[in-house]
Amino acid sequence: MSSSGADPAARAREELGYSRWWLIVAAAGAMGVISPYQYVWSSIEGPLATDFGVEPAVLAPIFTVFVILQAGSQFPVGWWRDRHGPRRITTLAALLAGGGYVGLAYATAVWQLYLFYALGAVGVGIVYTVSVNTALKWFPDRRGLTTGVGTMAFAGGSALFVPYVRANETVGAYSEVLRNMGILIGLLVLVAAVVIRDPPTEWQTRDEESDTTRSRPHQFTWRETLRTWQFWVMYAMFIAVSGAGLMVTAQVVSFAEATNLADRIRILGASLDTATLSATVLPVAAGVGRLVMGEFSDRFERRRMMAVSFLLCGIGVAGLVYAASAGAPTLFVASVVLAVFFWSPQYTLFPSIVGEYYGLTHSSSNYALLYSGKMWGGVFGGAVVAWLVTRTGWYTAFGLGGVLAMAAGLTALLLRPPTQPTE
Repeated sequence: MSSSGADPAARAREELGYSRWWLIVAAAGAMGVISPYQYVWSSIEGPLATDFGVEPAVLAPIFTVFVILQAGSQFPVGWWRDRHGPRRITTLAALLAGGGYVGLAYATAVWQLYLFYALGAVGVGIVYTVSVNTALKWFPDRRGLTTGVGTMAFAGGSALFVPYVRANETVGAYSEVLRNMGILIGLLVLVAAVVIRDPPTEWQTRDEESDTTRSRPHQFTWRETLRTWQFWVMYAMFIAVSGAGLMVTAQVVSFAEATNLADRIRILGASLDTATLSATVLPVAAGVGRLVMGEFSDRFERRRMMAVSFLLCGIGVAGLVYAASAGAPTLFVASVVLAVFFWSPQYTLFPSIVGEYYGLTHSSSNYALLYSGKMWGGVFGGAVVAWLVTRTGWYTAFGLGGVLAMAAGLTALLLRPPTQPTE
């Protein structure tokens, strides 16, 4: 038996020759540097539309394509990574994610913008899958905290890019801005590809053994995971919570404008410019929420932390409705922060509980299946909410979002570890 015993940190150092936290640093760095694809799009959409002589609405579907490909690519990526390791697939991500932004700098037609952003979206999906599951595989004792670090970097990394992007908003400067960002993205993801590796299979499974029974838990394959009722309950929860959260991030500015709160919020000093709001209040609240709730989920029962987080998210969304109807701008801004702070931990809590319930050997493909629910959440937060607003009004649409998040919170209390299939 190894001299390091059952301590994961000591055995990881024995395996790696250095602290396992360096893997998290590399993963978080890659997550932070790809964040512009999701969080800086609103800053570059307008200048790109002006440069190409089209209305912004012509480019708006690019972001929907990004969400679908970023979420949809993760299952094949996770399947590959679980079998072949992270390095080659992460090297490919460096070419796709970095090349996507470089391609934008040299695009000469609108269809090329769609193509390069789509290629970049696949690169982002690869980095996301690899980074989150690096935390799961090397930190079975700190799943919540370490996945929180990576996903916090994805949410907050854009804050480092926004000042540079917004300082060069002229059309003439954008080619250089996009090219420089693409080069930086490619280089840092390539560094992560060199650093990140997976532990041996026996290392992972030994960490999951029970201290009392010493029996090896079953490592669920993705097919076995799909046959458990827990997965489908979590899938419905994931759609509900991501739908409510993406609705807030995508529609909150329009909601404020439509309910005549815009001018009052400006008086408070909170700009309602979409890019600025997305790059300040929302990502900061999202990033801190993931880290805080991830740490709490390691200390307390994870499903109860899910219940608390999603219920408070729902209360925050409902608070937006109340604040708008009451004409209370301070409460409106506070509700935005509350909703996003407790929505974003889903990207920490769900991968952690997937690793806990289904094992670490196939965690990449198992969580990727669950993460695909983000596609449907994005459809709700965008197209469905837009339809509801035209049919029933803003209050009903946001009220439904709040109900969905609170229902997901209550449903979390029903979760139990799955029964191991008969060998």
